Amino acid sequence: MSSLHGSPGNDHLQLDPGVFYVCQRCTACCRWPGDVRLEEEEIPRIATFLELTEAEFIARFTRLRTSRRGLSLIERENHECIMLEGDACRIHPVKPEQCAGFPNRWNFPGWRDICHAIPVKVVRGSAAGTP
Repeated sequence: MSSLHGSPGNDHLQLDPGVFYVCQRCTACCRWPGDVRLEEEEIPRIATFLELTEAEFIARFTRLRTSRRGLSLIERENHECIMLEGDACRIHPVKPEQCAGFPNRWNFPGWRDICHAIPVKVVRGSAAGTP
């Protein structure tokens, strides 16, 4: 899959390499149904942040991915991420790469209708206003 496309389920969408979207922490992506993939190296970091053992974290906060190829954070009945507390992410400093990559590295159909990220024109390989 090209890095100029959305997620595998949204690969028909062409991403604009000249635009970087700056997250406004609106939490719309945290309320969208679907897997929040956890990579193996993310588990100890999140468990430590939550002051849990890896086994405790896995038992309390994860499930098998829909693809059955790894773990995902569980979601509430209303599809919100289990780590969403009000309008803030409980694990924001150590959030999964999938979360950090939205909407610039992946997104879902209709994301622009609900996401408040601000598009910024990319200047010389980096987005204006980002480190």
